[in-house]
Amino acid sequence: MGEQRRKYDEEFKRNAVELCRTSDKTASQIAYDLGINSSMLNRWRREQEKYGERAFPGLGKQMRGTELEEENRRLKKELAIVQEERDILKKAVAIFSKTPR
Repeated sequence: MGEQRRKYDEEFKRNAVELCRTSDKTASQIAYDLGINSSMLNRWRREQEKYGERAFPGLGKQMRGTELEEENRRLKKELAIVQEERDILKKAVAIFSKTPR
């Protein structure tokens, strides 16, 4: 069967990237010492440079974006909730508007 995919927490990734920055060793040597692939460490470094503090959002979280993208995502979620509430109220009005026989 296939090998189980390993998951690394945010702290491990940040520490690995920081070690790359401060150590005299190459990224390949650091990756080998940490037991990870050097391409993974390089990807973490690029993500850290590109997203800063918002890098490594974790499992199940939306990919990071600009503040406008995050606000847009939040507003879309809120709109979906409000539309669902509206639809429920429309159905309730239709049910209670029927004249009893």
